Amino acid sequence: MESVLWAAGGTGFTFFMTALGASMVFLFRKSMKLSVQRIFLGFAAGVMIAASVWSLLIPAMDQSEGMGRLAFIPAVVGFWIGNLFLLALDHIIPHLHRNSEKAEGPKSRLARTTMLVLAVTLHNIPEGMAVGVVYAGYLTGNTKITAMGALALWIGIAIQNFPEGAIISMPLRAQGMKKSKAFLGGTLSGIVEPIGAAVTILAAGLIVPALPYLLSFAAGAMIYVVVEELIPEMSAGEHSNIGTLFFGVGFCLMMILDVALG
Repeated sequence: MESVLWAAGGTGFTFFMTALGASMVFLFRKSMKLSVQRIFLGFAAGVMIAASVWSLLIPAMDQSEGMGRLAFIPAVVGFWIGNLFLLALDHIIPHLHRNSEKAEGPKSRLARTTMLVLAVTLHNIPEGMAVGVVYAGYLTGNTKITAMGALALWIGIAIQNFPEGAIISMPLRAQGMKKSKAFLGGTLSGIVEPIGAAVTILAAGLIVPALPYLLSFAAGAMIYVVVEELIPEMSAGEHSNIGTLFFGVGFCLMMILDVALG
Protein backbone atom coordinates (compact mmCIF):
# COMPACT_ATOMS: atom_id res chain seq x y z
CA MET A 1 0.00 0.00 0.00
CA GLU A 2 2.86 2.37 0.83
CA SER A 3 4.38 1.75 -2.61
CA VAL A 4 1.07 2.53 -4.33
CA LEU A 5 0.74 5.79 -2.39
CA TRP A 6 4.33 6.66 -3.31
CA ALA A 7 3.52 6.07 -6.99
CA ALA A 8 0.32 8.13 -6.73
CA GLY A 9 2.29 10.97 -5.18
CA GLY A 10 4.82 10.83 -8.01
CA THR A 11 2.24 10.98 -10.79
CA GLY A 12 0.31 13.68 -8.93
CA PHE A 13 3.47 15.76 -8.68
CA THR A 14 4.05 15.61 -12.45
CA PHE A 15 0.52 16.96 -12.96
CA PHE A 16 1.09 19.68 -10.35
CA MET A 17 4.18 20.86 -12.24
CA THR A 18 2.12 21.19 -15.43
CA ALA A 19 -0.37 23.35 -13.52
CA LEU A 20 2.47 25.40 -12.03
CA GLY A 21 3.87 26.04 -15.50
CA ALA A 22 0.44 26.97 -16.82
CA SER A 23 0.13 29.53 -14.01
CA MET A 24 2.88 31.57 -15.71
CA VAL A 25 0.08 33.00 -17.84
CA PHE A 26 -0.75 35.23 -14.86
CA LEU A 27 2.80 36.64 -14.79
CA PHE A 28 3.56 37.20 -18.46
CA ARG A 29 1.86 39.48 -20.92
CA LYS A 30 -0.13 38.08 -23.82
CA SER A 31 2.87 36.45 -25.50
CA MET A 32 6.11 34.77 -24.49
CA LYS A 33 9.40 35.78 -26.09
CA LEU A 34 10.50 33.42 -28.85
CA SER A 35 13.85 32.88 -27.10
CA VAL A 36 12.07 31.77 -23.91
CA GLN A 37 9.87 29.38 -25.90
CA ARG A 38 12.97 27.88 -27.48
CA ILE A 39 14.61 27.44 -24.08
CA PHE A 40 11.54 25.66 -22.73
CA LEU A 41 11.11 23.45 -25.81
CA GLY A 42 14.80 22.54 -26.00
CA PHE A 43 14.94 21.70 -22.30
CA ALA A 44 11.81 19.52 -22.46
CA ALA A 45 13.13 17.71 -25.54
CA GLY A 46 16.46 16.99 -23.86
CA VAL A 47 14.80 15.55 -20.76
CA MET A 48 12.50 13.34 -22.84
CA ILE A 49 15.30 11.92 -24.99
CA ALA A 50 17.51 11.14 -21.98
CA ALA A 51 14.57 9.59 -20.11
CA SER A 52 13.77 7.46 -23.16
CA VAL A 53 17.31 6.07 -23.25
CA TRP A 54 18.32 5.67 -19.59
CA SER A 55 14.93 5.12 -17.92
CA LEU A 56 13.17 3.11 -20.64
CA LEU A 57 15.25 1.60 -23.48
CA ILE A 58 18.24 0.45 -21.42
CA PRO A 59 15.99 -1.12 -18.72
CA ALA A 60 13.95 -2.77 -21.51
CA MET A 61 17.10 -4.49 -22.81
CA ASP A 62 18.20 -5.36 -19.27
CA GLN A 63 14.83 -7.07 -18.78
CA SER A 64 15.54 -9.21 -21.85
CA GLU A 65 19.09 -10.23 -20.97
CA GLY A 66 18.01 -13.87 -20.99
CA MET A 67 17.73 -13.59 -24.78
CA GLY A 68 21.48 -13.05 -25.03
CA ARG A 69 22.54 -11.22 -28.16
CA LEU A 70 18.90 -10.90 -29.19
CA ALA A 71 18.01 -8.83 -26.12
CA PHE A 72 17.47 -5.85 -28.41
CA ILE A 73 14.42 -7.41 -30.08
CA PRO A 74 11.75 -6.41 -27.49
CA ALA A 75 13.22 -2.90 -27.35
CA VAL A 76 13.11 -2.49 -31.13
CA VAL A 77 9.61 -3.96 -31.46
CA GLY A 78 8.19 -1.88 -28.60
CA PHE A 79 9.93 1.25 -29.88
CA TRP A 80 8.33 0.95 -33.31
CA ILE A 81 4.89 0.16 -31.90
CA GLY A 82 5.16 3.33 -29.79
CA ASN A 83 6.17 5.36 -32.84
CA LEU A 84 3.31 4.01 -34.94
CA PHE A 85 0.82 4.48 -32.09
CA LEU A 86 1.58 8.21 -31.90
CA LEU A 87 1.55 8.43 -35.70
CA ALA A 88 -1.95 6.91 -35.70
CA LEU A 89 -3.15 9.35 -33.03
CA ASP A 90 -1.71 12.19 -35.12
CA HIS A 91 -3.94 11.12 -38.00
CA ILE A 92 -7.18 10.45 -36.12
CA ILE A 93 -7.27 13.32 -33.61
CA PRO A 94 -7.59 16.90 -34.90
CA HIS A 95 -4.92 19.11 -33.34
CA LEU A 96 -2.95 22.27 -33.99
CA HIS A 97 0.72 22.80 -33.26
CA ARG A 98 1.99 26.08 -31.88
CA ASN A 99 3.09 28.61 -34.52
CA SER A 100 1.09 26.69 -37.16
CA GLU A 101 -1.86 27.91 -39.17
CA LYS A 102 -3.00 24.54 -40.51
CA ALA A 103 -4.47 21.86 -38.26
CA GLU A 104 -3.43 18.21 -38.51
CA GLY A 105 -5.68 15.16 -38.46
CA PRO A 106 -9.24 14.94 -39.80
CA LYS A 107 -11.13 18.10 -40.69
CA SER A 108 -12.87 19.55 -37.68
CA ARG A 109 -14.91 22.54 -36.56
CA LEU A 110 -13.13 22.62 -33.23
CA ALA A 111 -11.81 26.00 -32.12
CA ARG A 112 -8.10 26.70 -32.60
CA THR A 113 -7.64 26.87 -28.83
CA THR A 114 -9.19 23.43 -28.38
CA MET A 115 -6.90 21.94 -31.02
CA LEU A 116 -3.88 23.56 -29.37
CA VAL A 117 -4.78 21.82 -26.11
CA LEU A 118 -5.31 18.52 -27.94
CA ALA A 119 -1.84 18.77 -29.48
CA VAL A 120 -0.19 19.02 -26.05
CA THR A 121 -2.50 16.36 -24.62
CA LEU A 122 -1.27 13.95 -27.31
CA HIS A 123 2.27 14.88 -26.29
CA ASN A 124 1.57 14.02 -22.64
CA ILE A 125 0.14 10.53 -23.24
CA PRO A 126 3.52 8.76 -23.59
CA GLU A 127 4.92 10.63 -20.59
CA GLY A 128 2.15 9.31 -18.35
CA MET A 129 2.64 5.82 -19.75
CA ALA A 130 6.39 6.01 -19.12
CA VAL A 131 5.92 6.90 -15.45
CA GLY A 132 3.21 4.26 -15.07
CA VAL A 133 5.18 1.45 -16.72
CA VAL A 134 8.31 2.10 -14.65
CA TYR A 135 6.33 2.24 -11.41
CA ALA A 136 4.38 -0.88 -12.39
CA GLY A 137 7.65 -2.71 -12.87
CA TYR A 138 8.87 -1.56 -9.48
CA LEU A 139 5.61 -2.39 -7.67
CA THR A 140 5.66 -5.96 -8.98
CA GLY A 141 9.07 -6.51 -7.39
CA ASN A 142 11.11 -6.39 -10.59
CA THR A 143 14.72 -6.27 -9.45
CA LYS A 144 15.83 -4.41 -12.58
CA ILE A 145 13.73 -1.37 -11.62
CA THR A 146 14.47 0.32 -8.30
CA ALA A 147 12.41 2.81 -6.32
CA MET A 148 15.09 5.44 -6.90
CA GLY A 149 15.13 4.72 -10.62
CA ALA A 150 11.38 5.28 -10.76
CA LEU A 151 11.83 8.42 -8.63
CA ALA A 152 14.44 9.77 -11.08
CA LEU A 153 12.04 9.36 -13.99
CA TRP A 154 9.12 11.16 -12.39
CA ILE A 155 11.34 13.99 -11.15
CA GLY A 156 12.67 14.44 -14.68
CA ILE A 157 9.20 14.33 -16.25
CA ALA A 158 7.87 16.70 -13.58
CA ILE A 159 10.65 19.24 -14.20
CA GLN A 160 10.03 19.33 -17.94
CA ASN A 161 6.27 19.57 -17.37
CA PHE A 162 6.78 23.07 -15.98
CA PRO A 163 7.88 24.62 -19.30
CA GLU A 164 5.28 22.53 -21.13
CA GLY A 165 2.49 24.01 -19.03
CA ALA A 166 3.72 27.53 -19.75
CA ILE A 167 4.18 26.82 -23.47
CA ILE A 168 0.51 25.86 -23.89
CA SER A 169 -1.15 28.42 -21.60
CA MET A 170 0.64 31.39 -23.21
CA PRO A 171 -0.50 30.65 -26.80
CA LEU A 172 -4.04 30.14 -25.51
CA ARG A 173 -3.85 33.60 -23.95
CA ALA A 174 -2.46 34.99 -27.22
CA GLN A 175 -5.50 33.54 -29.02
CA GLY A 176 -7.72 35.80 -26.90
CA MET A 177 -8.62 33.51 -24.00
CA LYS A 178 -9.01 34.97 -20.54
CA LYS A 179 -6.06 34.21 -18.26
CA SER A 180 -8.14 31.93 -16.06
CA LYS A 181 -9.33 29.86 -19.03
CA ALA A 182 -5.82 29.74 -20.53
CA PHE A 183 -4.52 28.47 -17.19
CA LEU A 184 -7.27 25.83 -17.06
CA GLY A 185 -6.54 24.71 -20.63
CA GLY A 186 -2.83 24.41 -19.92
CA THR A 187 -3.49 22.48 -16.73
CA LEU A 188 -6.01 20.08 -18.25
CA SER A 189 -3.61 19.25 -21.10
CA GLY A 190 -1.57 17.35 -18.52
CA ILE A 191 -4.44 15.40 -16.94
CA VAL A 192 -3.76 12.40 -19.20
CA GLU A 193 -0.43 11.85 -17.44
CA PRO A 194 -1.73 10.80 -13.99
CA ILE A 195 -4.69 8.99 -15.60
CA GLY A 196 -2.44 6.98 -17.94
CA ALA A 197 0.03 6.27 -15.16
CA ALA A 198 -2.70 5.20 -12.73
CA VAL A 199 -4.28 2.78 -15.23
CA THR A 200 -0.87 1.24 -15.96
CA ILE A 201 -0.02 0.90 -12.26
CA LEU A 202 -3.39 -0.72 -11.46
CA ALA A 203 -2.72 -3.28 -14.20
CA ALA A 204 0.81 -3.89 -12.93
CA GLY A 205 0.30 -7.59 -12.32
CA LEU A 206 -0.88 -8.12 -15.90
CA ILE A 207 1.90 -6.27 -17.68
CA VAL A 208 4.98 -7.93 -16.15
CA PRO A 209 5.52 -10.42 -19.01
CA ALA A 210 5.34 -7.57 -21.53
CA LEU A 211 7.40 -5.09 -19.49
CA PRO A 212 10.35 -4.84 -21.95
CA TYR A 213 7.91 -4.08 -24.77
CA LEU A 214 5.97 -1.53 -22.73
CA LEU A 215 9.10 0.29 -21.57
CA SER A 216 10.34 0.63 -25.14
CA PHE A 217 6.81 1.47 -26.35
CA ALA A 218 6.81 4.50 -24.05
CA ALA A 219 10.31 5.42 -25.26
CA GLY A 220 9.29 5.20 -28.92
CA ALA A 221 6.21 7.34 -28.31
CA MET A 222 8.21 9.98 -26.41
CA ILE A 223 10.93 10.17 -29.06
CA TYR A 224 8.25 10.52 -31.76
CA VAL A 225 6.87 13.55 -29.91
CA VAL A 226 10.32 15.13 -29.61
CA VAL A 227 11.23 14.71 -33.29
CA GLU A 228 7.79 15.45 -34.72
CA GLU A 229 6.82 18.35 -32.48
CA LEU A 230 9.37 19.79 -30.06
CA ILE A 231 12.47 20.04 -32.25
CA PRO A 232 10.68 21.60 -35.27
CA GLU A 233 8.98 24.17 -33.02
CA MET A 234 12.26 24.89 -31.24
CA SER A 235 13.96 25.53 -34.61
CA ALA A 236 11.17 27.53 -36.31
CA GLY A 237 11.81 31.10 -37.48
CA GLU A 238 15.11 32.94 -37.35
CA HIS A 239 18.10 30.73 -36.61
CA SER A 240 19.13 30.49 -32.96
CA ASN A 241 21.31 28.12 -30.93
CA ILE A 242 19.61 28.76 -27.58
CA GLY A 243 17.17 25.85 -27.93
CA THR A 244 20.00 23.46 -28.82
CA LEU A 245 22.01 24.53 -25.78
CA PHE A 246 19.06 23.97 -23.45
CA PHE A 247 18.40 20.62 -25.11
CA GLY A 248 21.85 19.70 -23.77
CA VAL A 249 20.96 21.07 -20.33
CA GLY A 250 17.78 19.00 -20.15
CA PHE A 251 19.52 15.89 -21.49
CA CYS A 252 22.35 16.09 -18.98
CA LEU A 253 20.02 16.83 -16.06
CA MET A 254 17.90 13.75 -16.78
CA MET A 255 21.00 11.60 -17.35
CA ILE A 256 22.45 12.76 -14.01
CA LEU A 257 19.15 12.08 -12.20
CA ASP A 258 18.86 8.59 -13.62
CA VAL A 259 22.46 7.55 -13.00
CA ALA A 260 22.76 9.20 -9.57
CA LEU A 261 19.39 8.01 -8.25
CA GLY A 262 18.89 4.84 -10.28
